[in-house]
Amino acid sequence: MTDHIKKKLQEEIQQLAHELAHELPAEIKKAVSLGDLSENAEYHMAKQRQTFVNARLGQLKKRMGEFSLVNLSNIPRDKVAFGSTIVVYDSTKNEEIVYRLVTSEEADVTQGLISTTSPIGRGLVGKKVGDVATIVTPNGKRELEILKLTTIHDEAEARDAEK
Repeated sequence: MTDHIKKKLQEEIQQLAHELAHELPAEIKKAVSLGDLSENAEYHMAKQRQTFVNARLGQLKKRMGEFSLVNLSNIPRDKVAFGSTIVVYDSTKNEEIVYRLVTSEEADVTQGLISTTSPIGRGLVGKKVGDVATIVTPNGKRELEILKLTTIHDEAEARDAEK
């Protein structure tokens, strides 16, 4: 489910930690050796990068902690939730659309992968087949009727049945 995202985040954490511990101190030391720090662009750029890397590491570690809290038993079996694939009828566009609710790191609207925190994702979470969700988007209101729902549990059961 989120294992590949966890791996991706862990790799970025390792890369940034290495940069923070090894590369940036060397850049800062080299810049300091050039003299006057008040007009030293290399020094200021290295310090800015150091601040950015520290902030990004904090974000990534927080996100990893959030992933450890994901408990599949808390995800409903009959309502739209994280990991669900939903077929909806969009009455404003007069078409059927397939969405899959994913993490913000995986989101790609062009592929139908929408974040649970996006306006559409938030509007669909908790709905059942037959429900209509009114979604307010930057382009106006959209009426989405849920035609079909496949939960993360349904997908896991299907995978197990194939084995």
